[in-house]
Amino acid sequence: MKLRFSLIFLVFAFMSPVYSEMDRIPILSLSSWNLIVSDSSIPSEKHAADEFARLFQLCCGEELTVVPNSQSAPKSILIGQGFDVDTSGLGDEGLAIVIKPESISIAGGQPRGTLYGVYEFFERYVGVRFLTHSHTYIPETASQQSLPIGQFEYVPPFSFRWPYYKENSDNPEFAARMRCNTVTRDEKLGGVTPQGLINHTLYRYINAEKFGETHPEYFALVDGERKLDVHGGGPEPCVTHPEVIDIVADGVISDLDAAPERRNISVSQNDNEAYCRCATCEAINHAEGTPMGSHLAFVNAVAERVERKHPDVKIGTLAYWYTRQAPKTIRPRDNMQIQLCSIECCTLHPINDPDCKRNRKFCQDIDDWNAISNEIWIWNYNTDFSCYDLPFPNLRVIGPNLRFFRDNKVKGVFMQANGNGNSGEFCDLRNYVISKLLWNPDQRDDLLIREFCMLHYGKAAPPILAYIDLLHENAEKEGVHPGCFPTACEVGLTQEVAARAMELFEQGLDLAENEEVRLRVEKAMIPAYKAMIATHGNLQYRDGKCYYTFPAGKESLIQDYISLARKHGLSRTSEHQASEDYFKELQDVAAGLPAVKTENDTWTLTLIPGSNGRIIDLTHKPTGRNIVKAERRFGRIRPFEEWGSQGYDEDREPAFEATVDGQTILLEKKLED
Repeated sequence: MKLRFSLIFLVFAFMSPVYSEMDRIPILSLSSWNLIVSDSSIPSEKHAADEFARLFQLCCGEELTVVPNSQSAPKSILIGQGFDVDTSGLGDEGLAIVIKPESISIAGGQPRGTLYGVYEFFERYVGVRFLTHSHTYIPETASQQSLPIGQFEYVPPFSFRWPYYKENSDNPEFAARMRCNTVTRDEKLGGVTPQGLINHTLYRYINAEKFGETHPEYFALVDGERKLDVHGGGPEPCVTHPEVIDIVADGVISDLDAAPERRNISVSQNDNEAYCRCATCEAINHAEGTPMGSHLAFVNAVAERVERKHPDVKIGTLAYWYTRQAPKTIRPRDNMQIQLCSIECCTLHPINDPDCKRNRKFCQDIDDWNAISNEIWIWNYNTDFSCYDLPFPNLRVIGPNLRFFRDNKVKGVFMQANGNGNSGEFCDLRNYVISKLLWNPDQRDDLLIREFCMLHYGKAAPPILAYIDLLHENAEKEGVHPGCFPTACEVGLTQEVAARAMELFEQGLDLAENEEVRLRVEKAMIPAYKAMIATHGNLQYRDGKCYYTFPAGKESLIQDYISLARKHGLSRTSEHQASEDYFKELQDVAAGLPAVKTENDTWTLTLIPGSNGRIIDLTHKPTGRNIVKAERRFGRIRPFEEWGSQGYDEDREPAFEATVDGQTILLEKKLED
């Protein structure tokens, strides 16, 4: 317990000024004060008063009653605007806490500032921590705290904050406590910021279903043809076609007419690289040095038309993939927002790490966009999208990256993670750290990680913290530069590291002081099982089937992993795969997949007919070397994905019929035509 309280002290020493004990008010004395909210308060301010009373009772065991401001009292807790706090410079959600001997005032900008002020009060002065939606930490010493006389003000640097975890969207009241302002329209919780996420939207206004047959010229010319069957939202439009500009502008204006509260709207590319290569588009792109040239000219034209009808609305577009680079001469209009996406960046090293070659270009891009745009937003990536439950060593870059964004005048940040699934890798810890740093990037991220682990995992925290160190230090030692779709190998995992990770979590289970903590450790342990499966499994051909086998003592890894994942509600194992589908694939592989094999004096050849004829074994007998085994690369989304060599490269029905005749294997399938 001493260690736990020391940790809280360290965090508060970092965050709070020092006051004399003579200038402090015992928090228990507030039980005799009136809790007052203005009669004209908005719903979020009334809820803020209710939350103050609820948290005070949790901390001190005493009830406070909310009373109207017409009821005078010698000592009062004043919640919301209209009292003695100037909120004119606090924007939508800045806050002020004023503590005087006879009164405590908590007020902020509307609609969210006062509610955030109440949560800030209990965190800053009492030590409350909102760790998960089901775990609010109340220090045992909460009722013994005293409040410093003085004033605290804060305005967050990012006006748009979205830690993209399903816990927030599923539990909007918890999201409000984490100051996530993007998931609920509930007025009681302050609603959402009027700035929406800039995302892929052109398919909404111009798509093949509506215009493909009648106007193929509206769509991108790629490889000499107007391709209409394109993934990622459908075909991109020809952005220099004047009728395309009119259609998109009219659609955007219509959407804004129907939603006058909006303060921005997205006009952005679909999620594919099939942009238009017609002569007009290519001439602009060549002159500007980037496909963003024609795209930005197009969005500027739309923004000009929209401004005439909706002058207060910003038009947002992605700088993403082939449009990430700023053009040479074309400039975004003043009513535009640029959302710069970091999808190509290394996730292990800070974006501004000069020694990380993978990140240097992004730093140049943000400089170039800042030179020509007055509003930059960021789309940042914080998970392994191909394997939500694989160990992912990027906890140490969250703070440096958010400080880098803040220092580069970024207005809002979308921290994309496994927001469409539950129980992904360290999702509870990551949501806590990301949310806290989005609100205040100056907080110490190492202390936040340690704080969460000590409070959430209790006596089991030391081996979990050791695991976090192991994961990051090993990745540095291995010299990897993972993106946001890495394999086990690409984050530096080896058999030795995976085995050590399992040992540390087993220690955590042994140390857990009660069943509740043990369950939390189990949930965090799922990626350790995934790492073992990825690094310890071997392919073995036997009697017409190929089996995924494990060393002695680890034979039950797959079933143990599946049982644990189901127990803790792991709903997706990747961005595009439900867990149950993946579990079935694992079980099928464990039970054995039909395989065929042939050999001669020099070679042995084994392949899987049901997986497009993937060759998994081409062994040179004199040396014993399997020349198609993917060295140090392990399963990503599906079993065998990184094993061997793809046979027939076709996404449609992957199963072949196979017959073996001596040293020949004949593979045959019938296609739809």
